[in-house]
Amino acid sequence: MVKIISDSTCDLSEELVKRYDITILPLHILLGDEEYLDGVNITPQEIFDWSDEHKTTPKTSAPSAEQAVELLKPYVEKGQEVICFAIASGMSSSMNVMRLAVEELNAENLVTVIDSANLSTGIGLLVIEAAEMAQQGKGAAEITARIEELKPLVRASFVVDTLTYLYRGGRCSGLAALAGGALKLHPRIGVEDGKMGPGKKYRGNMEKVVLSYVKDMEEAMKNARPERVFITHSGSAPEIVDKVRAYLNDLHVFHEILETRAGGVVSSHCGPGTLGVLFIATGEKHGPYDKEFDANKNGIMEDHEKAAEDAYIRHLVEKEKRDSGEEDQEEEDF
Repeated sequence: MVKIISDSTCDLSEELVKRYDITILPLHILLGDEEYLDGVNITPQEIFDWSDEHKTTPKTSAPSAEQAVELLKPYVEKGQEVICFAIASGMSSSMNVMRLAVEELNAENLVTVIDSANLSTGIGLLVIEAAEMAQQGKGAAEITARIEELKPLVRASFVVDTLTYLYRGGRCSGLAALAGGALKLHPRIGVEDGKMGPGKKYRGNMEKVVLSYVKDMEEAMKNARPERVFITHSGSAPEIVDKVRAYLNDLHVFHEILETRAGGVVSSHCGPGTLGVLFIATGEKHGPYDKEFDANKNGIMEDHEKAAEDAYIRHLVEKEKRDSGEEDQEEEDF
């Protein structure tokens, strides 16, 4: 049977990893001079505590080549086919590390490395698909071909509770982060062609925002593949998660609604309270409310873009002053 391996950014729960016999290769998370293994010896809450104390975003790095070689070697020695999934190559060098390990083991005929072009359970959806095919006795070539067909159909997005972590990572301006709290702004972060970037911005309390975000995807989800949908979050309130699950259940589309906790990578960059609904679409590559992102920037804003956003934030602040006393406004689009 083909062995399925993924780096730790797939954010699959321990139960799912066991169910599908998936092996995880952890990325590294750097808190100052201290180095940890994602999902092994550090928790998202410890990441949040460190980030808040030091007012900066932790650094993440790919696994070492030695780790990858050590993990792959037993399967290669047995002559077993292996498929390895990596976070989008534009976000990390994890894929390159896996390929170097394959070359060192002279195992190109046995090991296939797939650039998921995604992150979090956007990868997890592909990993489970591959694992199910492996359990059905499919070979690596057939599995790989199917995964390549599915990659552009994965819908991966999140809505962020706080702008602080995006600001620390350079993905929004200081003024936007400062005003975001006062104006209750919550951006949607999406993945498009292997790049992470900002989309629609919502206003209001997080419960209202999350339900609006999910509702925006309703038509796309009604045409999604029905096998499963993920609710992936970085410590969202249980009542919010329950309402999202109830909404998805009422659609009567998905056979399985899976909840997972975001790992160190998503948590480091998006902060606590981030929540995403991830699924695989059918047919068209681009679903509603997707945004085309600059393929070279990975969501990092240039100075002129930050200035434009600052101007818009000032407009919102002035509007808020004029409208003071009113209840939360409807969603705003940037």
